[in-house]
Amino acid sequence: QVQLVESGGGLVQPEGSLRLTCAASRSIYNLYDVSWFRQAPGKQRELVAAIPNTGSFYYADAVKGRFTASRDNAKKTAYLQMHNLKPEDTAVYYCSANLAVTYADYDSARYVEVRGQGTLVTVSS
Repeated sequence: QVQLVESGGGLVQPEGSLRLTCAASRSIYNLYDVSWFRQAPGKQRELVAAIPNTGSFYYADAVKGRFTASRDNAKKTAYLQMHNLKPEDTAVYYCSANLAVTYADYDSARYVEVRGQGTLVTVSS
């Protein structure tokens, strides 16, 4: 079963930057409709950013102007660039996407919705 794997989390000081990466655990045709979520201790999971196949990107108000989501089609990888991090950004960050495992899946619009295990981001001095 193909999975998504996030990486790039860690401990960073306030006002620092991190870039999270989201990639499939094995070869796929490509990933679509990428979303980034986060869940802080004791809080509900929230949508941080979304890259739809069509339409505008979405960013939560709390991260607008500081976070940038992107996707590299050639590398079949998604990113979440985070700048000016704040302690309240501390959370486990997850990516989710619709995966086309093969070209036949893409051609048939046969996608698998997959979510990663998450990567911990801690913002603290």
